[in-house]
Amino acid sequence: MPLPSISLFSNRRKPISIRRDVFRLSMPVLLSSLFQRLVSIVDVFLTGGLGAAAIAATGLGQLLMFTTMTVFWGLSTGVTVVIAHLWGAGRREDAGRAAFVSCLACLVMTLLCSLAGSSWGGDIARLMGVAPDVQSFAADYIRLVFLWMIWTTGLNLLSAIMHGTGDTRTPMEAIILVNILHVILAWPLIYGKFGLPALGVKGAAIAINTSEFVGFAYLLIQALRKKYINFSRPDHHIFGRIWRIGWPVALERIAQQSGQLFYSSFIISYGTSAYAAHQIGLSIESLSFMPGAGMGIAAATLMGQALGAGKIRRARISHNEALRLAIGLMTVMALLFFCAPHFLIGLFTNDPDVIEKGSVFLRLVAFAQLPLAISFVYAGSLRGTGDTFYVFIVTLVAMWGIRVAISWAATSWLHLSLYAVWGVFLIDWYFRGAAFAWRYHRRGLHSVVI
Repeated sequence: MPLPSISLFSNRRKPISIRRDVFRLSMPVLLSSLFQRLVSIVDVFLTGGLGAAAIAATGLGQLLMFTTMTVFWGLSTGVTVVIAHLWGAGRREDAGRAAFVSCLACLVMTLLCSLAGSSWGGDIARLMGVAPDVQSFAADYIRLVFLWMIWTTGLNLLSAIMHGTGDTRTPMEAIILVNILHVILAWPLIYGKFGLPALGVKGAAIAINTSEFVGFAYLLIQALRKKYINFSRPDHHIFGRIWRIGWPVALERIAQQSGQLFYSSFIISYGTSAYAAHQIGLSIESLSFMPGAGMGIAAATLMGQALGAGKIRRARISHNEALRLAIGLMTVMALLFFCAPHFLIGLFTNDPDVIEKGSVFLRLVAFAQLPLAISFVYAGSLRGTGDTFYVFIVTLVAMWGIRVAISWAATSWLHLSLYAVWGVFLIDWYFRGAAFAWRYHRRGLHSVVI
């Protein structure tokens, strides 16, 4: 059922109130996402002094971790949406049970992934065809970040539980704490300052593990103090609801991240400097994801809470306000990427070849900001209604049917330039933005699938 048109001027006080709610939820999420991403950016930045091989190895290790986190993001999205619905309906004890059963599931999943990643992560790097010097750096980094990934997954899940309740400030406080500690530890551990041994990329991994442990401990203490977790017998019915929403998100993230691995392998074929430029560009580009991601989580939370309370009009207005804010903020990022790419890349490296290639990448990224904003918010709203399977299908088609397939043809058959392969992601994101917007306006908010 198509959505009816909405006049935001028929009741000025309600849109203004909802706009404040969007800001209240999204700005801490935006800052949390920014600071969380800064952990990875700081590692790439600090290892830049060790050379292009260290940059490439650190970026590759982060990509493998992001790929592994796909299942956990599915669980986190499921628990955020279910808790938001229960919270909006006033069922706080059931929300606590949902949080507890998701913690148990996260623990089991983490043990399995940690064992696999720490044992075989280095072999995956070798199979991707990276140069031998990159392999030696990557093996140490990958083993350590996977060995202690329980702090990463725990931090992610506890944040998702709090997002569902509407508490986005506490996760922000935790990730700021993580960043401060990470910066304090990373530089001396990488380069051997203040009497510490020079551990190189291993030092970067140890800094991440230590700082995320502290952040996880802080969130756990706060979750228990605020009674967000209700210790009880595992409720299989509630977990079923979480997983019905979460498994398509897990598949979506698997499709996205595995596609990124294949896409990165095409970039690797253009040489180490090209891949180093790609990784630096991705680190900078990820800053532009923050406004969209923050608004997307705010849209999902407000959508879930409004639908749980039966307030359809409030759900629609929440979506519109999140979309408006995301487009405005990401337009600013587009101007920054287009006007100052050499300066931004130069903050990470002084290699002229890497700077030149990376600057072209950032200018292409500038043209992706509008569809990124649309994609994040519309996908967030669809997840808030429980329509996660459609988001998965669109992501699968966009990543594998467009980005991977066209890039493969461009490198294997047509032998096009690196810049042409980079340009493929623009087609990907414009397709996603159109597909998500069409679905939202086509199906309506009465067809909630939770």
